[in-house]
Amino acid sequence: MNQKIIGVDIGGTKCAISLGAITGNGITLIDKHIFNTGESIYVDRIIGEIILSISELLHRNALTEKQMDAIGISCGGPLNVKEGLILSPPNLIGWDNIAIVNILQNHFNVPVKLQNDANACTLAEWRFGAARGYENAVFLTFGTGLGAGLILNGKLYSGSNDMAGEVGHIRLAEHGPVGYGKMGSFEGFCSGGGIAQLAKSKVYEKLQVGQPVAFCPNVHDLEHLDARIVADAAREGDELAREIYRLSGESLGKGLAIIIDILNPQVIVIGGIFTRCQDLLWPAASAILSRECLPSSLAECLVVAAKLGDNVGDYAALAVAINDQAVCA
Repeated sequence: MNQKIIGVDIGGTKCAISLGAITGNGITLIDKHIFNTGESIYVDRIIGEIILSISELLHRNALTEKQMDAIGISCGGPLNVKEGLILSPPNLIGWDNIAIVNILQNHFNVPVKLQNDANACTLAEWRFGAARGYENAVFLTFGTGLGAGLILNGKLYSGSNDMAGEVGHIRLAEHGPVGYGKMGSFEGFCSGGGIAQLAKSKVYEKLQVGQPVAFCPNVHDLEHLDARIVADAAREGDELAREIYRLSGESLGKGLAIIIDILNPQVIVIGGIFTRCQDLLWPAASAILSRECLPSSLAECLVVAAKLGDNVGDYAALAVAINDQAVCA
């Protein structure tokens, strides 16, 4: 009998509610609903919308709440997974000590599990995607923020207090875009917000000295500049846009070298922006890796784009719902 499960992917810009079916070792994504979480300070309202979305998703697919077997929640850290708490993630302003597991468990009366987004994506890619079959694997989110999930010796590793894998906080340079509350951090250079910051500073330099920028003609357009606009311009041959992605790619290479040298993984799977912009990021990242990384460790490690693509967040939350090892230290 197929299990019907719900995945809740809480992100810094949107929340995706997914309905899935479990058959054997596979997950089928049946339906989903997305709404914006840009005003994430209004936590109660967003939680209410999550509850409403779950109910509407079930109703839309002719299911009752009693036919739902479990709920999995994927959310940016820091979290207290064992207590089911969201603990002030930097991309979710106002989400301070929110007992999200108890809230949903009490409302729907089904098992609810929580895991940080990087770990959740790691579980999904490990069970169903590009990391399947590996004993030592790392997943990097590379989305609104940057985090990592770790599979070490065939188990999800969460650390002493669920903080393992917060590689976005590593400082790669004294100066640079701000990410995870730190200037020049791995997340600052390798995230959607970081690339946008990098682009705005580089474009502003050009505009101040009267040099035209085709993808951002004047300072009033800086506010709307984002990673996607820059990527489109880079693919059209804009040299400044290509330089911005080259700088992000170089930082990606530096960060990957640290991870490979310390953890010696067999595979690193990268999601988010990397899945769409690998052609713009990888040449610079690869060159840095060859220069910085231990050759024997690098030779054993594949770096690949997430197999589950843009839907990895949906499958990740669903994977949390059914994973018996959602908490492993």
